[in-house]
This record gives sequence, C-alpha cells and structure tokens, in this order.
Amino acid sequence: MKLGDEPDYPAILAEIQAQVRPYVGQGAVADYIPELAKAPLDRWGLAVATLDGRVYTAGEAEEAFSIQSISKLFSLTLALQLVGPTLWERVGREPSGDPFNSLVQLEHEAGVPRNPFINAGALVVTDVIRSHVPDAAQAVLDLIHRAAGDEAARFDGAVAQSERETGHRNRAVAHFMKSFGRLRNDVDEVLDAYFHHCSISMSCADLARASLFLANRGRSPYTDEQLLPAEWTKYVNALMLTCGTYDAAGDFAFRVGLPTKSGVGGGLLAVMPQGFAACAWSPGLDRVGNSIAGAKALELLAQATGLSIF
Repeated sequence: MKLGDEPDYPAILAEIQAQVRPYVGQGAVADYIPELAKAPLDRWGLAVATLDGRVYTAGEAEEAFSIQSISKLFSLTLALQLVGPTLWERVGREPSGDPFNSLVQLEHEAGVPRNPFINAGALVVTDVIRSHVPDAAQAVLDLIHRAAGDEAARFDGAVAQSERETGHRNRAVAHFMKSFGRLRNDVDEVLDAYFHHCSISMSCADLARASLFLANRGRSPYTDEQLLPAEWTKYVNALMLTCGTYDAAGDFAFRVGLPTKSGVGGGLLAVMPQGFAACAWSPGLDRVGNSIAGAKALELLAQATGLSIF
C-alpha cells in the first residue's frame, strides 16, 4: 500500500478473519464474574470505524458483549469534562506493573491509584463523577450515546448484579481508599455506579463508533460535538498506550503499536490518531485478562494497514 492510500478495509478484514480463526476459542473466559462465564468461546468480531464515519466489520461484530474495563475510557472522558486536569491531583498517570485489582501498590502509595485504568483508579474517577452529577452510572451511558450518535449501548442488569454479588476485591479496594480519604462519596454508591459502567453492553461496531472521537482530536464525527479538547484527547490516548492492557501494555505497544484498552469481557479497543478506531472481541482471555484472538486481530490490522503511532 502506498503512503497516503486509503486501506482496502473490506479485503483486509476478510484476510484477518481467515488468519485469526485458529486463535478463536483459545484461553479462558472471566469466570470469576458468573455472568461472564456464560460468554461463548467460539465468538469473534472486528470493526473498524474511519474518520468519515464509515464502519467496516468482520465476524460477529454486531453481537453485543460486556465491555467491562473499556468503559473506563468513557468514565475518564466524563471526569475530564467535569474537572479538567485537576483530576490528576487524585489519580496518577503511570503504569502499575501489578494486576488491575491489586491492593499491594495502594498500601505503599497511601491509597493513591497509579492510573485511571486499574480498578482503584477507575473507582476514584467514578467518585469524581458522583461528586458532580446525581446519577454517575447514567451519565457515562449518556456520554457513550452522544459519542456514538445513537443509543445502542445499554446496561446489562444481570452482569451488574453478578458483579455486585461477587465484587469482593473491588469492595476491599474501595474501602481501603476510603480509609485514606481518597473517596469522598458513599462507597456503596460509587461501587454501584462502577459495576454499572462495567456492565455496559455494546457490539464491536458500537464501540468503534463511540470511540472514534479519540482518533479525531476529541470530536465525534457523528454529532460534531467536541467531547474533549485535542490536548486532553492526547492524554487519554497516551494512557491507553502505557496503561490500557493491564500489565501487558509493553507487549501491546511492541506487537500492535496503537493505544489500546482491553476488558475482561473479551473486548479490545484500539485507536489510530487521525486514522480509525477499531474494536476486536473474543471472550477467550490470556493470563493477564486480554483477549487472545482479539489481540491477534489488532496485530494483523496494524500489519496489513501499515498504520501505527511509531
């Protein structure tokens, strides 16, 4: 492909689908959340949304799934809308190097989360939102609807309830931070909003559309709304690259070369600034919680298009 040429996305996605099939079904679902244990291992989808608003798909790209930690992109965006860069007074911007639900680092760092994409950081972000809007859960869903220009995204009540019943580690993290004064609202209210964020159900195509503002200097091509200033959009993309795929961020930068955020529902959302937003999904996870087939699809997409931030 020559420099400046538009990639032939239909042909590229068809080739990726053929190459990624051997990886579909590898890994394990996130069975520590009972509702996620029901996810079918044989599913795979990929969607690419380009700056002109077109969406190209392959596989089960229209099948909805629980976006889980990918929701942290939208809660972070909303918190930045509400308080701007003062957010960084309460949450850091460094990779953690530890599991996403670890308590160890919080003990050493007086309850201040390393970044907004580990669970502790996302709880602080949710606490910030709760301080400014009465319904912190709905506010994030409303933002997704505005970004995508439609209302396809929805809460999955069964997943939210499943997380509420089994989220003992998240409760421990929240109460631990509360003991340091890092959460300012009622812990149960913050947790309820957080569990609802993680339960949001979307397809690959939905997520690619809703995230396209991150590839477009903060502006949604669907509604023309400036969701974030261009400079703050750079902050979010930088954090995706360094912190977005748990403690495998270095490997993703090496293999894919795109800012990426993952979720234990099997989704992976990647952004090529001034290029596209891409979402891959397959429920089989590796040992750190990233989709095996999804990661391979994004690696192949970067190779086939020749596009990365490096």
